[in-house]
Amino acid sequence: MRARSPKPKPHDPVDLRRIVRLFRPHRGRIAIVAGLIGLSALLGLAQPFLLREIIDVALPNDDTALLTYLVLGMVGAAMLGSVIDVWQSWQSNVVGQNVMHGLRASVYDHLQKMSLAFFTKTRGGEVQSRIANDIGAMQGVVTSTVTSLVGALTTVIATLVAMIALDWRLALATLAVVPFFVWLSRTVGDQRRRITAERQRRMADMSAMVEENLSIGGIVLGRTMGRGTDLRGEFSQTSADVADLEVRAAMAGRWRMASVQLAFAALPALVYWIAGYANARGSGFITIGTLVAFTTLQTRLLMPMITLLRLGIQLQSSLALFTRVFEYLDTPVDLIEPKDPVAVDASSVRGEMRFEGLTFAYDEARSGDALKGIDLTVPSGTTLAVVGATGSGKTTLGYLAARLYDPTGGRVTIDGHDLRDLSPETRAQLVGVVSQETHLLHATVAENLRFARPDATDEELRAAARAAQIDDLLSSLPDGYDTVVGERGYRFSGGERQRLAIARIVLRDPPVLILDEATSALDTKTELAVQEALDALSAGRTTIAIAHRLSTIAGADQIAVLDHGEVVELGTHDELAAAGGAYAALLAASRREPEAEPAL
Repeated sequence: MRARSPKPKPHDPVDLRRIVRLFRPHRGRIAIVAGLIGLSALLGLAQPFLLREIIDVALPNDDTALLTYLVLGMVGAAMLGSVIDVWQSWQSNVVGQNVMHGLRASVYDHLQKMSLAFFTKTRGGEVQSRIANDIGAMQGVVTSTVTSLVGALTTVIATLVAMIALDWRLALATLAVVPFFVWLSRTVGDQRRRITAERQRRMADMSAMVEENLSIGGIVLGRTMGRGTDLRGEFSQTSADVADLEVRAAMAGRWRMASVQLAFAALPALVYWIAGYANARGSGFITIGTLVAFTTLQTRLLMPMITLLRLGIQLQSSLALFTRVFEYLDTPVDLIEPKDPVAVDASSVRGEMRFEGLTFAYDEARSGDALKGIDLTVPSGTTLAVVGATGSGKTTLGYLAARLYDPTGGRVTIDGHDLRDLSPETRAQLVGVVSQETHLLHATVAENLRFARPDATDEELRAAARAAQIDDLLSSLPDGYDTVVGERGYRFSGGERQRLAIARIVLRDPPVLILDEATSALDTKTELAVQEALDALSAGRTTIAIAHRLSTIAGADQIAVLDHGEVVELGTHDELAAAGGAYAALLAASRREPEAEPAL
């Protein structure tokens, strides 16, 4: 069974000021919303006072003119209030959606800046869940909850002021129960926050299962291993856990909140008793109009008060969501881009690449350095082949050459410029990578090729495809270059995907090329076709070929043999073969087993 995601470590409480800062760019609209909320609250308060005048003045005095004005005032206030509520709702939703957009964009932008190390340690489904599920669950909070909270709070305050103006004794009796209700809502909120954190963690597990098990590779693995029943059972259990947590979140504190509603429902009866008792004892006469107006205000107070309690609980629960999202935003960026990048004209770059005192370590979990004091120079237009046993550091060297990681010591330069001093756009213009695992988008062939150069013409696409020896195949397809490649390009064979990747790099036309075991997973016939395309692509470029099969690198200008992260031999094929060292041993092994060359 797959291990569940570990329970998150306790985090410091979210600084509410940080949440408030999300709304700062929208201060203008927020001011409009606040004004509309205040105006709506005042219009709502007009109703009880107009009602009191009707009962205490207009009706006893048979003043039909005053009665007409008062009734028109009540109707007009209700109509204007409805218009204001619609306007306020529109403004608050615009603010909320803009905040959501900003938060999503910030998380995506932050993750785009992370090195490859972050993604090797994080499940793809987890990242998707944080952006889709967690931020999606926050939508209600930032679009309506906050404005509803402000609106309810404004209404409560205005209503309490009006109550005090009508009769302070009745207002005091109403306020006596409020502290208990506030305490009750806080305890319920703490309970829901804990449940929400666990629910989001399990939803992340479920997203990861969907991404891993329902991909093409996941389906093939599950069926060929006979694990379909187990995978369905595991997903069903996780889904059941999420459903159970949803119910627990919905029902947490529901009986307590029901007692709040019951108490509020009993308050009007308490007001009637106090009014009757005060009138009977002669301690202060309360008119019928005042009593009706007060109970009307009390009814008006009931819903926003309950709304405040519920929204307070929702806000406390949402803190778990903000914690998870801010956790990603607070993850340190380990690839720091220069504030003032060196300006380099890609057309004038010769492409000489140097590794100077290069040292690299992945993390504490992998003891030792992956690379140790590498010093290599790849002159412009030449090819350096890198060979060595599995785990010797070949691929790591390629990652550093493309700045997918930063070295822990030393530096990598192109024409003397440290890669860390160049902008991401400049590096992408200078260094192209063709790896063993070709990544294609679920889009058309043309769209995949134009990912390298969006402004490329159709003829340039065809020229790149011809250079990669795949134009004939693409032209023979019913939809040609408009053929959708499918998820990760699975509608094409491994060799065809590699040639599409080569065509994409041809369009990019970088002066430096990294070939990361680009033919290791192919059969001999396909490898020959792809190797021809790679040879054509490498012509005139500075090339670093991380080799899997020795037969593909015999013509390299230099061959570096890595062993446990160090260069143990460096020279041409003939020189190293004659030296009788590590390379000669690898060559002898490949000759003994020509059909199963060792993974180098």
